[in-house]
Amino acid sequence: MRTNTRPRPAGFLAAVLAAAALLLVPASPAAAHNSLKTTTPAKNAELDTAPTEITLEFLQRLDPAFTTIVLSDAAEQKVPTGEPVVTGAKGTISIDGTLPNGTYTVAYRVVSADGHPVQGSYAFAVADPAGTEAPAPTPAESSPTAEPATAPTEPGSASPVAATDNDGGGGGLGAPAVMGGGILVLLVAGGLVLLLRRRRSTT
Repeated sequence: MRTNTRPRPAGFLAAVLAAAALLLVPASPAAAHNSLKTTTPAKNAELDTAPTEITLEFLQRLDPAFTTIVLSDAAEQKVPTGEPVVTGAKGTISIDGTLPNGTYTVAYRVVSADGHPVQGSYAFAVADPAGTEAPAPTPAESSPTAEPATAPTEPGSASPVAATDNDGGGGGLGAPAVMGGGILVLLVAGGLVLLLRRRRSTT
């Protein structure tokens, strides 16, 4: 008798469905992580009026104890703001004072309900026709004062040392050598004269 080894259609379909289910299981934890949904002001927005607050909305609820939102200007200086106020999946900070025209960066770090931290940043610009321009960065003012402070000290301290080494070293060693050589010549000449006189007296 022959045995039928071909798989049944029902068993084969069940095996395919089981394999597909295994492939979908690892993707479910990644999909549970939180992420940024919307921002106010929007990313890369150019505003005609300076905002008074910044709101970030995420896909999941936020933990108020681990929500940080920081605003900085084009010179990477922190702009004074209030502490983040968390309402569900939204975090909001109020801006102290009026923002002058310029580019600003919002940086955030939050922890979602599953304990996964999420961080990032985005930029927006303020271009109010009636507003004031941001002050010029301070590094341009400090650079001219730093150059004269270091320039005079280096050549001024190097030149006297070079002069003393060169002048003192050449004169101090040459004079004793000349005097010593002259004394040796006189001693040798005197010895030869004495020898010649003794030989003449003996003969």
